Amino acid sequence: MRTNYVLIDFENVHVRSLDLLDGEHFRVTVFLGPKNTKLPVDLVLAMQSLGERGEYVSLEASGTNALDFHIAFHLGRLASADPQGFFHIISKDTGFDPLVEHLKARKVFSARSASIEDMPCFKAATAVQTAKAVAGPLLSPTSETQSFDTLWRLALNHLTATKASKPAKTSTLHSTIHARLGKNLPASTIDVVCSELVKRGYVRVSGSAVTYALPAG
Repeated sequence: MRTNYVLIDFENVHVRSLDLLDGEHFRVTVFLGPKNTKLPVDLVLAMQSLGERGEYVSLEASGTNALDFHIAFHLGRLASADPQGFFHIISKDTGFDPLVEHLKARKVFSARSASIEDMPCFKAATAVQTAKAVAGPLLSPTSETQSFDTLWRLALNHLTATKASKPAKTSTLHSTIHARLGKNLPASTIDVVCSELVKRGYVRVSGSAVTYALPAG
């Protein structure tokens, strides 16, 4: 499953909750400026719960765009180590957009979002439209908060109803669910759907191998 690296510009966006990033495929780095000496307790506890999946990068000296340069440096380092990852910059600073376009032109999955909730994998509008088109009367979400619940349930229904051999590899599972839910959905959204199936115990992953504990069809 693709790893999603979330780089948070805390000088620009004072994130408090990391609830959406509890999946094993998320890695979180919070970048702190010299003046960020006091952090919300909720954020500190959330970062602690991530264990090795969470880290802080603290600047010792201030300067024009200093934090931006640090984020760009660390993103480049991570992209070099994991070219197949998805790199999310959480910042309201549109100055990151040329960097994102540069990365996309080189086939590096990347995005800038003004908040964690606005990350491509959590954008609800497209997900709701797709879910309605796929589910029809079976499942018709009425709000954004229902959209991802709808998507993973659609994926579960599809796997349960499949009588042929089910995907045996994580990559095949990902592509199968992506095809079912709609190719217009971001790959990172499919990552979240797959992670939800694993978290709920319907899918079990060992390395790249996949087994299932699905409800009776």
